[in-house]
Amino acid sequence: MRKLRICFIMGLFIPLIFPSGIKAEEKNELAIVIDDLGNKMEGTDEILSLQVPLTIAIMPFLESTKEDAEKAFNKGHEVIVHLPMEPKKGKRSWLGPGAITSDLSDQEIRKRVEKAIEDVPHAVGMNHHMGSKVTEDERIMRIVLQVCKEKGLFYLDSKTTGKSVITKLASELEVPFLENNIFFDDIYTRQHITKQANMLAEKIVKREQLIAIGHVGITGKKMAEVLEEYIPVYQQNADIVRLSELIPGYELIDKGI
Repeated sequence: MRKLRICFIMGLFIPLIFPSGIKAEEKNELAIVIDDLGNKMEGTDEILSLQVPLTIAIMPFLESTKEDAEKAFNKGHEVIVHLPMEPKKGKRSWLGPGAITSDLSDQEIRKRVEKAIEDVPHAVGMNHHMGSKVTEDERIMRIVLQVCKEKGLFYLDSKTTGKSVITKLASELEVPFLENNIFFDDIYTRQHITKQANMLAEKIVKREQLIAIGHVGITGKKMAEVLEEYIPVYQQNADIVRLSELIPGYELIDKGI
């Protein structure tokens, strides 16, 4: 079974049995995550119309949160909560409503995380919006991950800081988790997005599993155009899958087996 940086899930192991001498033919796997939906951002319709399964990260409590979640789900995409979290730099106003900040009490953090999950229909996982400060804080992330465990959500560490405590805590709490490998649009130009897309095409030949994150908004339409161009390239060497498909046994756990 392929391995990613995912915590041990309830001792579950499912052997794959084939007739003697026959091996399963498997392609590499690529999960594409698109952040920042929920506020009628540019590129939303174009992204949701792409003809591959994507993982759509939707911010809670915004104008089109529920609308975008329903559209994504109905088009066959996977939905996760894009929870706003305090960064080391930047204005709090950039975070939006219901943000997790370091000055909140344990009780308030739990309350906000629970409400965010409730506000995003069809959510099966979570990642963070910004969050370089909070994801280094063990007190806060322990609460966030505990709520995810209680609600049956996996967690994607977007890796907005190299000092994230998510790997440590998710492993300890036995919360299924994954880690981002590359951002398409950390620089907003079409040239950079294309450069990153090309780099991903090279990496997926050699790596069994990869996760890449892009965004709607400033880069939304460029992101959709580049993905439309590169998806056929990726499909030559990889299956494009939902995030949850990278978690061994997740589909069985989700069905209560």
